[in-house]
Amino acid sequence: MRSLTRLAAFLLLCASVSVFGQQDEPDSEARQRVAEDIDKLEEPMYSPFIERYMLDELKQLRIDLSNQRADLIQQVVDRELNSVDRGVTYATNTVTYFFYLIAAVSSLLVLLGWNSLRDIKEKMSNLADEEVSKLVNAYEVRLRGIEKQITQKSLHIDANREEIERTQEIHSLWLRANQEQASANKIAIYDQILAIKPEDCEALTYKADVVLELGEPQWAVNLCQQALAIDSDNAHAFYQLACAHTSLGHYEEGIHFLAEALNRAESYRESLMQDPALFPLHDLPGFQELVGPREEE
Repeated sequence: MRSLTRLAAFLLLCASVSVFGQQDEPDSEARQRVAEDIDKLEEPMYSPFIERYMLDELKQLRIDLSNQRADLIQQVVDRELNSVDRGVTYATNTVTYFFYLIAAVSSLLVLLGWNSLRDIKEKMSNLADEEVSKLVNAYEVRLRGIEKQITQKSLHIDANREEIERTQEIHSLWLRANQEQASANKIAIYDQILAIKPEDCEALTYKADVVLELGEPQWAVNLCQQALAIDSDNAHAFYQLACAHTSLGHYEEGIHFLAEALNRAESYRESLMQDPALFPLHDLPGFQELVGPREEE
């Protein structure tokens, strides 16, 4: 993200230099000031660039999967045609050799007077038909196996394509939620994410955070419990439960869930003293035990 910010700033610098070049030669002090402003940039200038980059990457991945599927089907069809061609050639050669053998044996038997040429021809014809039938059945079994493999590959490719589409849609909704300022609109976006992926614990916990800001702590408790039913070690859900119970006046439960969150993610310790939802707990002994060792350090 920072590299994109620097790239946008560099383009801005190039544009300014080109403008200066059309008028007068820019002095060294102006260039120095622009360079210093570029180094001080901390936030991205064009966040839609990131979204566009991700969408283009997902689109290219879908195109690659489609091309891979077409190549796979073409390869399988070519192999199938080659196999059938070899089988037909083998069967033709086999029948031809059988008739050569029949002619030789028939001539010998006729000369020796053992049997008539018609009887020999019928027996050898039946034998040739049996051999050809065996070959045809064997190749039919192989072709059915190839067809089954093609069907499985097609189903797998379709499942991957659907998963990519779901991921792309969920990613777009997360970007909208991050840019949205109204709490009601954020809740609506989180509901759309949960409609696509009901087991998304992150969407449940972030929705609980927004609901808590709207003054609905009991609703936030229910959402966090749903998230913990999916992932029992979700530290964010425990932290939101602590904030919700604190808002309800359940200070002991709030300290308990706060301890559970800290046991799973020490990073929450940095926000204990700054989170307004936890201000009522600051003077309680249980809360001081949680933050005491870190404060002594």
